[in-house]
Amino acid sequence: MDFFNSQIHIWYSLYKRDLPWRNNRDPYSIWLSEIILQQTRIDQGLTYYNKFLDEFPEISDLAGASEDQVLKLWQGLGYYSRARNLHSTAKFIQNSLNGKFPEDFNTILSLKGIGDYTAAAIASMSFNLEHPVLDGNVFRVLARYFGISEQTDTAAGKKIFKELATELIKGTDPGMHNQALMEFGALQCTPKNPNCAECPIQERCFAFSFSKINELPVKKNKTKQRERFFNYLVLVGKNCTWLRKRTEDDIWKNLFEFPPIETSTKVEIGELLKHDEFRKIVHEEQDIIENISNWKIHILSHQRIHYRFIRIRVFSEILIPDEFIRVNQEDIFNFAVPKLLETYIHENRGSILFT
Repeated sequence: MDFFNSQIHIWYSLYKRDLPWRNNRDPYSIWLSEIILQQTRIDQGLTYYNKFLDEFPEISDLAGASEDQVLKLWQGLGYYSRARNLHSTAKFIQNSLNGKFPEDFNTILSLKGIGDYTAAAIASMSFNLEHPVLDGNVFRVLARYFGISEQTDTAAGKKIFKELATELIKGTDPGMHNQALMEFGALQCTPKNPNCAECPIQERCFAFSFSKINELPVKKNKTKQRERFFNYLVLVGKNCTWLRKRTEDDIWKNLFEFPPIETSTKVEIGELLKHDEFRKIVHEEQDIIENISNWKIHILSHQRIHYRFIRIRVFSEILIPDEFIRVNQEDIFNFAVPKLLETYIHENRGSILFT
């Protein structure tokens, strides 16, 4: 273990990326970076990290913002529950903990939106506590070097990795150690085509010695993606359109969107015209379908969203359901919307709405 740790730490001192949250021990900025970087590449996450700190430099600033402000700033980053939890926790810290981020692991872990990995990252990097992080990068490095074939996403497997990681972090600078392991997995011991030729621990690596690099780590079968089909109705009035807020306990909760009709398959437009939801919104004798886009696919972690946009000219606003929000042309960019709608709006910014 001493050889492993020393080589990883030396490698980190030589090759680590210069990232802003590594230059301080501020728990707020470290927490923010960890939440943003979940399911997000560093280059994309860094842009959002800087935007958030510019807009909300302190926990109190984030706590005092509206949820719509937070979601709008988060727009395009995906996994919006992260933003809602971030905001909720900031308000809790501000109102219940006097604005002071907790310094012990269990209290950090109890905060909304913070799991074992994020709590360990904050505890080690901010407060020098010996709590190991276990993310995909760390699982991969440990599995390959030590030859661990247990599945990383089972309780039994996680227990084995946790015990090993706990032994490795003892007596180290915990924050540096955790970051070194994660960085080594991100840059050196990558999922595909790792740089084994220049690896400082290659000579004692189980996976390299026994040609198991592509077999470790081991995971259970991936969850099958759910197929969903959204028909978005782009209702066009004079200088306006209409949006609805997604309040259901579903993807994109509390984001805005054009009124959707979800179907079980890619239905033909003639079949959609007979749909009860369509008939509540569109009135054949007064409204005109002007354009129907091709179907496209937006991929989420466990869902594949097939979607299209149906632009409809509305001549009688009084018939629009009350649940929809009338949005003036100049205000359309102020609403937080899912990425696929943001792309559509920007691509059609000169033609979605009419003067």
